[in-house]
Amino acid sequence: MFYRRKLPHWHPEITEDTFLFITWRLAGSVPTIRLPQVPKGAPISAGRAFVALDREIDKAAVGPVWLRDARVARVVADALLYGESGRQFYELRAWVIMPNHVHVLLRPKTSTPAITRWLKGSTARQANLILGQTGKPFWQDESFDHRVRDEAELDRIIRYVEYNPVNAGLAANPRDWPGSSARLAGESAL
Repeated sequence: MFYRRKLPHWHPEITEDTFLFITWRLAGSVPTIRLPQVPKGAPISAGRAFVALDREIDKAAVGPVWLRDARVARVVADALLYGESGRQFYELRAWVIMPNHVHVLLRPKTSTPAITRWLKGSTARQANLILGQTGKPFWQDESFDHRVRDEAELDRIIRYVEYNPVNAGLAANPRDWPGSSARLAGESAL
């Protein structure tokens, strides 16, 4: 099913065997400055625009970075894992918790809006309690989602997700970053 709010959204039918790449950000983390403009006549795909914005946000130069707090990041990581094992909402393939946003690659087993509503709602409540704040939004309202079209794209997105902390200069190796599937895979491999 396709629909549009401020961003276009593709939510697969539950019967479809497909992965979704989903990103959601902390409220106030998108910079108000304009990104460098692409030269006239040079088309920019939605994917390239996403990567450009994501790299800008990786710098965490503006807005909140509440996910740097290990307690808050743990709430999000625990929810991601529980959504797969306890709720059985999805199959997780790759994920990373950055200082101001989260990337998840999953195969939904229930509706995508139900998944994001549950993840964002439950983690926001717990995070706000940890941070001692009330009455302020924790997550940005909308999420970015992208349907994975083939195995090559799946591999590329897994690498993008797990190498996000490395590319942002936050870790030397994906397994060094505590809030990631790469770290979890490294721990289970030991």
